[in-house]
Amino acid sequence: MAQAPATTSIRQEFEERFAGSLALHRRSRTVIPGGITHDGRHLKPFPPYVARTDGARKWDVDGHELLDYVVGHGALILGHNEPSVTEAVRAQLGNGTHYGAGHEGEIRWAEAVAGLVPSAELVKFTSSGTEATLLAVRLARAFTGRPTLLKFEGHFHGWNDYAVKGEKPPFDDPGSPGIPPAVMGTVAVLPADDPGAVEARLAVGDVAAIIVEPSGGSWGTIPLADGFLARLRELATAHGTVLIFDEVITGFRWSPGGAQARLGVMPDLTTLAKIVAGGLPGGAVAGSAAVMERLEFKDEPGWNATRKVRHPGTFNANPLSAAAGVACLARCADPALQAGCDSLAARLRAGMNATLSRRGLPGFAWGESSAFHVSLGENCANRTAGDLRAPTGIAAATLKKSGETPLAVQLHLGMLLEGVELFHGGGFLSAAHTDEDVDETLDAFDRVLERMDDGIFGSPS
Repeated sequence: MAQAPATTSIRQEFEERFAGSLALHRRSRTVIPGGITHDGRHLKPFPPYVARTDGARKWDVDGHELLDYVVGHGALILGHNEPSVTEAVRAQLGNGTHYGAGHEGEIRWAEAVAGLVPSAELVKFTSSGTEATLLAVRLARAFTGRPTLLKFEGHFHGWNDYAVKGEKPPFDDPGSPGIPPAVMGTVAVLPADDPGAVEARLAVGDVAAIIVEPSGGSWGTIPLADGFLARLRELATAHGTVLIFDEVITGFRWSPGGAQARLGVMPDLTTLAKIVAGGLPGGAVAGSAAVMERLEFKDEPGWNATRKVRHPGTFNANPLSAAAGVACLARCADPALQAGCDSLAARLRAGMNATLSRRGLPGFAWGESSAFHVSLGENCANRTAGDLRAPTGIAAATLKKSGETPLAVQLHLGMLLEGVELFHGGGFLSAAHTDEDVDETLDAFDRVLERMDDGIFGSPS
């Protein structure tokens, strides 16, 4: 791709070449707060606006072809417009989008989830990951009779009132706009990888559930130490506390059975979304029958009024999402799918680290499974490992903010100019990506770093 004159900044060129997106963003701001419908799409000076997608590519309103590492915020492990999913949705459209009744599709969908997720004895569907974590926490509180949720610094569990505390630095901030202090007071936040601190907090006796991203905070941005999940399982069992794995991202991506199958640690409850619905809206809570039975109606006196957890939801297990989910999970059942995505991601991470090392620039790429993250401006002790899983010598707060720094924004804009879209300073690989796509991405990364070279230590270009 032809380079702009050296006097043209990355931001200036972006504003000029993505003029159609700029116009739509200005229009959007007149009717949508901030002009965006998802906080994760916030990008200065404005985000790209997409017109169509296919496979591993998307095309924006200005006609730019972009190699896509957002892939539906991680939902599209099969890529855009995967034929079996598209055909399943098309066939269902002819039969109706909402029955207002039970249907065989929801049963087949639950059977598919239970057949893949090792700890899933029963499954209840929601419309999103945020709803899934909210329901899981409510179930745990009802099951244990205790009020407190224990979570970890930098771990993301959606935007419900009980999930946002401790998600972003400063992790010890006790408040969040719009959430009553009394609610925040029922959530305890600890640093991860400290079993002693977890054990001490559980000893208080008020913790209903521990919720954790088994990949580490924010899909592996802040990796967990080996053995920590297994110790959590032991501690939760010893203290009668429900262990919740938030597998909204890792579910069916880390392996056909998610992170729990890959790592060999079983939770009591699992929250799912994204891939579970084949790229359509949908989520689920799956888990042991002992906990999940709290969702059932029973003839036992007083049960429905005082012990049952209420869970309506107009679009729970709607026919379209069920059809897409069943089709997608049929593909995800083959471990070769995840293995292929993992291999591509490993090549990409190692290639990025090699590029940074060759140029002598501070930064590193890391990640696990089919995810990758990039941080510029600071080195880690083990970057020379190439395919880096867990950077050492970097604070959790620094890692959590790695995709939001000025250098990260420059990288994001620069990669868009080169025809590549990242997600939060990293992204996901899909079955639609190829080795050639990885090579194209590494070439683009090299060109952007060359353009940014003077800005790494000074003012970004």
